[in-house]
Amino acid sequence: MSRPITAADTRRITADAETVFAFLDDPHNHAAVTPGLTDVRDVERLENGGKRLTYTYRMAGVGVDGEIVQTVHEPGTRMCFELRGRLTGTIDLTFEAVDDETILGYEAAYQLPESLLTAAGAPVFRRFNARQLRTTLDNVAARFAADDE
Repeated sequence: MSRPITAADTRRITADAETVFAFLDDPHNHAAVTPGLTDVRDVERLENGGKRLTYTYRMAGVGVDGEIVQTVHEPGTRMCFELRGRLTGTIDLTFEAVDDETILGYEAAYQLPESLLTAAGAPVFRRFNARQLRTTLDNVAARFAADDE
């Protein structure tokens, strides 16, 4: 098993934490803001308020199917996800209210399939993952900036 690939960043969003949380509480909105996330399907609501779903994520030209289970669902505060399948890991989203805005935090840790690591190497995927995370945060910020205009 390879060492996890990790990335973390934050972005200030021009909307309150409840609004940003509600936007990201819809799995289809993740597909709208996350580069490479090409399909979200079979969405099932869980007892904790979170969701279980299947997805397709494209990286390095390869489609990777898997399942996401939302293990933490704290409205306006935090979401945590467990990724299962060929791509395993965790995603932790935090929502910090600052005046009428939100500091959105995103931390991810992934175990990549050995076949992908062999093909491109862990350093390439570390850079790719960090860039994808930044782009996702930028896309969320842009979504709410457009609402301000």
